Order: sequence, then C-alpha cells, then structure tokens
Amino acid sequence: MPAGALRLPGGPPLAANLKWLFTELPFERRFEAAAGAGFAGVEYAAPYAYAPARLRALLREAGLRQVLINSPAGEPGSPERAGLACHPGRTADFRAGIERALMYAADLGAGLLHVLAGVAPPDVSAERAFATYVTHLAWAADRAHGTGVRIVIEAQNERDAPGYFLRTQAQAAAVVEAVGRDRAGLLLDLYHAQVTEGDLVRTVHTYLPYALHLQLADPPDRTEPGTGEVRWPRVLDAVREAGYAGWVGCEYRPADGTVEGLGWVTEVRA
Repeated sequence: MPAGALRLPGGPPLAANLKWLFTELPFERRFEAAAGAGFAGVEYAAPYAYAPARLRALLREAGLRQVLINSPAGEPGSPERAGLACHPGRTADFRAGIERALMYAADLGAGLLHVLAGVAPPDVSAERAFATYVTHLAWAADRAHGTGVRIVIEAQNERDAPGYFLRTQAQAAAVVEAVGRDRAGLLLDLYHAQVTEGDLVRTVHTYLPYALHLQLADPPDRTEPGTGEVRWPRVLDAVREAGYAGWVGCEYRPADGTVEGLGWVTEVRA
C-alpha cells in the first residue's frame, strides 16, 4: 500500500469515497482535498461522466490511487437503477456495460470492479434471476481475467436499496462460491451488514475470508464511525485479527464536514 496512507491504527489503509466525502466541493476538486486530508486512495461508483484521461490526470496530480469503481447503472427510478446482472433478456446490455467498466478500471488502474446485481423485474422468479445473475457474473469474471481487475459483489440492505437482488452475506458468499473464489470476491459493506443482519463481529469472522474490499459507515444515519450504534473497536479488532490486507472504503455521510469528522480514525481504534 502507498506510504503515508491514512489508515486504521494498526490496520488497513482507508480510501475516500468521493461520492460521499468532500461533497462541499465540486467533484474534480475532491481529489486534491482527499490527498490533503491524508488519503492515498479513492473510490467512487460512477466514473462514466468523465473521460478516462481526465480522471487519470486528477489522480496523478493528487498522487492518489484509484481503488474501486462500479459497473454502469441506469438513472434513479429506472428499472436499471441498480444494474442489470439479474435481468434475463438484457445480456447484450449487461455485457456492453461490463466491457465499458473494464476499460475504465484498466485505464484508471483500479484493481476492483463492483458488479451491481440489480433489482429483479417483477415478472421474473427468484430462481431465474439467480441463475441469470450467476451466469452474468461468471462471464464478467472471465472477461476480467488477466486484466489486473478483480470482480466484487455487495449485499445491500432493503432500507437503503429497496428491491436490490443481493441481500445477505450468506447469499453473496454462495454466489462467489458458484463463480469461483479465485475469480470473484465480496465487497463487504459493514453498514449494510449491520442494518440487515447485525452481529458484525461474527459476520467479519465468517465472511472476511471472501472479501476483497471493505466499506464502512455507522447506522442508523450512515455517518462516520463513532456517531451511531456500532461498537467499532471490537469490530475493527476482528478485522485486524483476521489479517485483512485490502482497502477500507469510507462510504459514509459526514455528520459535520468531511475533514472535521476524520478524528474517528484515531478515536475509534482497531
């Protein structure tokens, strides 16, 4: 990992999610702000409004590493708002989106591509949606092979992502097993896991071996750690004890400003 990265004490480095952090600034200025705050890596869901060359320049000028991007999604409120991976009959569109995402990930040096599961159409059975999802994900993993990009998937909670196909860590791990643990992994979002299932220490012990990336925020308001209900020292102890060596994405809504809220990094100790 880059030297000097803002990291959990005794633990993994932190990546600033530029959709959620530094939102007081225009998007392009968030890169410099993240570097100035001590981050060495960034993530954000949707790079597609910008040319790869422009994003590469912003990363280079700030001295940042791109950690993760998402596969393309449709407009909010549309059937494609959360991706197409579980949609039968949309294979050509799904594959075109993955090809575009892999091009961006490779251009930006992002090692991880989060493939969005989607919201299953109401006339499609759960069994058919699952079979479609696994088939699409396996194809995406094949396309990513040899590119330096790994595929990750994420379970999301019903409150924040109504209808999202992938709900629990057990379901997500089963998909990874079906596709192959050498070809895909989990994006283990501790906020979603807590909202849906709770018992985060057990979740970390059980599912961290599947995880290629972590994200965190504190329920109930999705703010920075230490502002909500989670006992973070114990949870982050479990992460450290497991020897997790990846990045941790800060995908939270700062309660009182991004920089002002970064005190949690030293106050909530792993």
